[in-house]
This record gives sequence, structure tokens and C-alpha cells, in this order.
Amino acid sequence: MTWETMKPYVVSIVERLAAAIIVFLVGMFIIKLILRIMKRMKRFKELNLTAHRFLCNFVKCVLYVVLIVTIISILGVPMASVVAIVASAAAAIGLALQGSLSNLAGGIILIVTRPFKIGDYIDTVSVSGTVHDIGIFYTTLICPDNKHVTIPNGILTSNTVTNYSVEDIRRLDIVYKVEYGTDIEEVKKIVLDVVEKHPNALKDPEPSIRLTEMADSSIDFTLKVWVKKENYWGTKFDLLETVKGVFKEKGIEIPYNKLDIKIVNTEK
Repeated sequence: MTWETMKPYVVSIVERLAAAIIVFLVGMFIIKLILRIMKRMKRFKELNLTAHRFLCNFVKCVLYVVLIVTIISILGVPMASVVAIVASAAAAIGLALQGSLSNLAGGIILIVTRPFKIGDYIDTVSVSGTVHDIGIFYTTLICPDNKHVTIPNGILTSNTVTNYSVEDIRRLDIVYKVEYGTDIEEVKKIVLDVVEKHPNALKDPEPSIRLTEMADSSIDFTLKVWVKKENYWGTKFDLLETVKGVFKEKGIEIPYNKLDIKIVNTEK
């Protein structure tokens, strides 16, 4: 085979290699530029460290895959074979890591949608606690008794999550039970007087108390008062204890379940 015969093939290979090298260098520059821009974005800076690293690595991997596929295409490797190999490998990995991929997808959803953040108090899947860490696969809560509970992200994204920390104020609902025959207006006045004197009870929205149920052994009043979220539990305990003391002073009885038994003499 003469040089004249080989020349077109050699030139073609050299051109492809040159083009591949240029695309590689330009691609590396573009990847670094994109990552640098991402890190400077305000919303990106607000993410926790775990989410920050995860997104950086994820975007970097995707961009590198695109770059490698582009270079392979430039070098003339049949893309059908490459796609078939990649698809087969992805399917095998997907089956092996089905649960983990579900949690990974859940982690991405949590990072993007941000239904809660570190420091929020949430309630989900029969667990309540403060969000300690939002990882790629798992989210960690610290319960009020200082237990650490790890929840898979896939479960969090497929169940209801109640976030108690989003709003600055919360409504506190307390039910007071008193005996039948108790003066309704007196109960209302006592409870509202206690609420008015409490420093953490907000005046706007205005607190209210209404008779809400006539139960078997009691008449029930429901107090609705707004407080700042950080004062929720302290205010609830204060109002329960103080109202109980005033009820005792005023002679208002707090009922308990009663059962009337009637004995019938069937003997003649």
C-alpha cells in the first residue's frame, strides 16, 4: 500500500484526532465555567453543604458524559454500539440499586422543591423532629427526646410532610372540659382573661373561645390563640396550668367519665 493510498485515511484520522482534542479542551473549559457560574448563583449558595456537593458532582458527571460521547462520535466510533452498551449497563445498575435510586431521586426532589430545610421542625411517617441533615439518600431528624431518626428520601417524597417552621406564627388550639351546669359565659371570661395576661399570646389575630361540643360527660370549649412558633409549647403548657388553677378557685369542676349503674331486682 503506497502513501498516496494511505494518505486520505491518515489525514482523516489526524483531522478527527485534532477535532477531538479541540473539543476536549473547549469542553473542559465550558464545564469549569458552568460549575463556576453555578457556585455563584444565589439560590445555589443557600443549599446545605451536602446538597451543594451533590449537585456539583451530579452536574459534573452529566457534562463529562456528554463530552465523552461527543468525542467518541467525532472519532467515528459507531454510536449505536455505544448507546447499546450504555443502556445495558444502566439497566443492570438500575435493577441492582432500585431502592437506592429511589432514595437518590427523592434526594434530588427534596433539594429542588425544598419542602423543608435544616432546622425546620417537621412531622412525617409517624416521626416528628427537627431536620438535622438532608443527605443524598437519607434525611436525619432529631426528635424532642434527642433521638436521631434516619428516613430514606424516597419515603419522604411519597408521604405527607407537615412543616411547622415555615410561618412565623402558629395557632394554638386547646380544649377545656367542664361539667354540665357550668355557666358558659363565666368559662369564656376566665379563659380569655388568662390569655390576655399571657405575654406570648398575640392580640392580632384576636384569640377566641367557643363551646364546640356537648360530650357524654362534659361540655367542651375550644380556645384558639395565635403565638410565635418558638413560643408554641411553652404557651400551651402555661395556659393549661393557669386555667386549671383558676377553675379550681372558682369552683368549676373538670369532669371525668361516669357510668350510672341501675340494679333491677327481678325476684318476685
